Amino acid sequence: MKIFSAEQLHEADKITQEKQKITSLELMERASSRIFEEINNRLNGAEIKIKVFCGIGNNGGDGLVVARKLVREGYHVDVYVVNYSDKRSEGFLENYRTLKEDTKNWPVLLKSEDDFPEIKSNDFVIDAIFGIGLNRPLVEWVQKLIVRINESKAFKVAIDMPSGMLADEIIADQPIVEANYTLTFQAPKLAFFLPETAPFAGNVQIIDIGIDGQYLAENPAKAILIGEEQAASLYQPRSKFTHKGNYGHTYMVGGSYGMMGSMTLSSKAALRIGVGKVTAVIPQCGYGILQTSVPEAMVEVVPHDIHLADMKLELKKEDIVAFGMGAGTNEKSIELLTTLLNQVKTPMLIDADGLNMLSKYPELLELIPEKSILTPHPKELERLIGSWKNDFEKLDKVQKFSDKYKVTMVIKDAYTMTVSSDNIYINTNGNPGMATAGSGDVLSGVIAGLLAQGYDPAIAAVFGVFIHAKAGDLVVADTVPDALIASDITAYLGKAIRSLFEKPETKA
Repeated sequence: MKIFSAEQLHEADKITQEKQKITSLELMERASSRIFEEINNRLNGAEIKIKVFCGIGNNGGDGLVVARKLVREGYHVDVYVVNYSDKRSEGFLENYRTLKEDTKNWPVLLKSEDDFPEIKSNDFVIDAIFGIGLNRPLVEWVQKLIVRINESKAFKVAIDMPSGMLADEIIADQPIVEANYTLTFQAPKLAFFLPETAPFAGNVQIIDIGIDGQYLAENPAKAILIGEEQAASLYQPRSKFTHKGNYGHTYMVGGSYGMMGSMTLSSKAALRIGVGKVTAVIPQCGYGILQTSVPEAMVEVVPHDIHLADMKLELKKEDIVAFGMGAGTNEKSIELLTTLLNQVKTPMLIDADGLNMLSKYPELLELIPEKSILTPHPKELERLIGSWKNDFEKLDKVQKFSDKYKVTMVIKDAYTMTVSSDNIYINTNGNPGMATAGSGDVLSGVIAGLLAQGYDPAIAAVFGVFIHAKAGDLVVADTVPDALIASDITAYLGKAIRSLFEKPETKA
């Protein structure tokens, strides 16, 4: 599913009106009617006090339409107009008049903190103050209103976007409505998936309002949301007439004394995702551990007992190297990475301490093979690209880094993002149980295993992230997030792939 910028969505509205020969008011009525239907279906006539906070732009107009329809349906509705400016949109003015004429229910005008109504914890609040139209800091008393709404602990539904949130940037220290649900028009917004802003959106539901399909199909997206349908299309099924040599050879290079678990997890994950062969390249202290824990893997030891050391690997040109899991940052280990960067011509996967080595010696970045995959968690990312003032700037810096070094970046977080130059792919499955030691090592094994099987690097990253997270969700479906450990994710990788092609059960 595509994610568009605010500017693109405004343009899509105009094109829809032109092609469908409807006015902006008619499009507003259609969109707001679908919001009303969703809210009405959820409330189902409940005896509850509804407080609708409307701005004076088009989002406020949406709120007025929803309020009018709720009143007609018999709900107890109080409407408040947040009068933060002298300007009014046509949609707001028309629906303001209609609300007063049709319902005899005059909205209350809020002009300062003195006008704030009481909001109780058992109220149902609809936020229609700004939506996607906000592009500047809020005036002080409106900020205080948002704080009041949040402090009330009332159940909150935001129309299109929680007020205070911007679609394509962040205003520092600006309060945002903490919505329980966000009913957003036609397409999700990038802010719904960034660590700083995502928690404010709550559960997001996309409401189809009939925006022109040709525009949505033909225009480039700001980002792509990866769902099961997209993931299934990326999978490469096996032919019956093949052998292990058809599915690649991955060299997993890493490990140090006390950190061999990382290598067992990543090696086993690469095998579980389907790679033909795995060779674990490790210090001598890990030989018995790897041979016992992952008997399917081959093992090569470097000339050092407790950490990696420089050596020449006998690589074929199509072999894939994954480097860094549990490696430490000893100078001898860095020498091995330098040798590999000079030797390997196929895309590599670099994770964990491999990334820390690149940060420590940035001149090594110039040696990374094109289309390689880097998989940093937030602190590793910061060491690579420097600090950022907000998540939008972070994404911009990641895109520039990706473009400069011609690599794919997997930005691990609650919503993991895969960035390949101008393209951003967002994964939304996974769960808090996956915040556990070794989960990232499993992901490295998964992606490296897919790379070795011939997946395009960006696709290997996107598909690998999805399957890794889906496996975590299947684990939690059988237990609880607290009990998940990294090796559980590996055990469920096959089930995760199979789930993409299972048809939902239908009742007789």
